[in-house]
Amino acid sequence: MITPDQVSTMIKAGLPDADVQVQDLTGGGDHYQVVVVSSQFAGRSLVQQHQLVYGAVREAMSSEAIHALALKTYTPEDWAAQSA
Repeated sequence: MITPDQVSTMIKAGLPDADVQVQDLTGGGDHYQVVVVSSQFAGRSLVQQHQLVYGAVREAMSSEAIHALALKTYTPEDWAAQSA
């Protein structure tokens, strides 16, 4: 089982400037909802943003430690506008 903190650490290793919020959706440690805010998303499509995050957690997903990952990705500017 992977903890939300471990998921966050993996994402931050791949996207060092990221602010990450992880929620365990099932309590079983294998289905997560993640919000990631990173300047590295600027100028990238939503698919490209998600590919960056998936790249950071690839090992955990390929070993089936993570079965499902629901992503919401934002640039800092988009996050500020969405939060306002």
